[in-house]
Amino acid sequence: MFWRFTFMQFIKKFIGTKAFYLSVIVLLLPMVIQQGITQFVNLLDNVMVGRLGTEPMSGVAIVNQIIFIFNLTIFGGMSGASIFGAQYYGKGDLDGLRHTLRFRLIFAFAIGVLGILALIFFGESFFMLFLNGEANTPEETAATLAHAQSYMRIMLWGLLPFAVSNCFASVLKDTGETFIPMVASVISIAVNLVLNYLLIFGSFGFPKMGVAGAALATVIARYIEMGYLIMETLRHKKKFPFVQGAFRSLRVPLPLVRRIVITGTPLMLNESLWSMGISMISACYATRGLAAVAASNINSTAFNLFSMLLMSMGNAVAIMCGQQLGANDIEGAKDTVRKLTAFGVAMNVVMGLLLISSSGVIPMIYNTEENVRQLAAQMLIISGAFLPLGALTNCSYFAIRSGGRTFITFLFDCAYTWVVCLPVAFLLSRFTTLSLPWLFLLVQCVDSGLKAVISVIMLKSGIWAKNVVNA
Repeated sequence: MFWRFTFMQFIKKFIGTKAFYLSVIVLLLPMVIQQGITQFVNLLDNVMVGRLGTEPMSGVAIVNQIIFIFNLTIFGGMSGASIFGAQYYGKGDLDGLRHTLRFRLIFAFAIGVLGILALIFFGESFFMLFLNGEANTPEETAATLAHAQSYMRIMLWGLLPFAVSNCFASVLKDTGETFIPMVASVISIAVNLVLNYLLIFGSFGFPKMGVAGAALATVIARYIEMGYLIMETLRHKKKFPFVQGAFRSLRVPLPLVRRIVITGTPLMLNESLWSMGISMISACYATRGLAAVAASNINSTAFNLFSMLLMSMGNAVAIMCGQQLGANDIEGAKDTVRKLTAFGVAMNVVMGLLLISSSGVIPMIYNTEENVRQLAAQMLIISGAFLPLGALTNCSYFAIRSGGRTFITFLFDCAYTWVVCLPVAFLLSRFTTLSLPWLFLLVQCVDSGLKAVISVIMLKSGIWAKNVVNA
């Protein structure tokens, strides 16, 4: 009877009703489709560039690692405003939601300009951080750097449309609308895929541009995505009444600006500094040579595909929990987070096993050396094993963020990466002769393993559950 009672308590605490999961699936499915298609096409894009050889693939991977910092900075800025946006929507305050959209647009343009200037003036210095491996020959380094510079010069034109697209996608998601951002993403990646094929290899009479063609395809796709999101948002004013009068001015009440900045700055800094920390860890892996850069690129691209449920579940936690907190349903928000986290971990056990079982096949589709394929396969096995723990920490992050506890998320995510993970990666890469797979495994143990324990403690404490719009 005791075990039966305990089991029933577990079911009640961590397993939701059919109605609960139906609401989750309705919210989650468009995001999963969007993530799945996006990451699958990213994999195909990566393979197309990989067909050009190890140096072009590595050059593109290095630039994307730097642009990853810009993307996460934009995400962090949008997330700070989204904390208020989701809760304003839950409260029924359309003026508040309208102001958060204006704040996002101003932020997007400011960071977009700063990102362009940083890449123009410091891009080459950033790239050389990944080309300091002792195993690299001068010829390999020069060729990879040339490909990186060619790719970057065109990618700069895509930073602003990416930022604006995130403004509109994030405000729509605050209202629970995930279908339009999904369609925008599908259209964008379809255009990107077709143009990649035409411009990288010069198919059907198009110019053969190599890595520059991959960059041009991405930039064109981003402008199309931005145009679609703006058009659909403005076209459905009855469905999205907050957009009415939203652009008559860019005025945002100063008290709200202060609240968003105070709440959102730790979050933005977290995303920016966390992405920098991840890039520096990747640079530590690069000390093992250009083969390590290529293998890490294959691993991260495939991992992004298999972690589509992980990322989508985090967004679902932010939306559902944020709306409940905005409606002042604190206990309901805690219950939702528990059930969503358990659901996310269970799903990612399955995805992790799928990634492990595919680890020997995925590297074979790349036109690269055998040692690169072997390194990538070993990294994929490790990534798959840690995927469920990653799901736990990701849900925890979004739950804490939804309650406006952004300083805690800063400590949990960014500070942990810089104080714990990066020093471990640096010391192991500089002062040991460990191979790349062992180096990667030990960093993952410190990152996902230990952080999962911290996640459980923080979720159980409930200190994150806070209504910020009525504060």
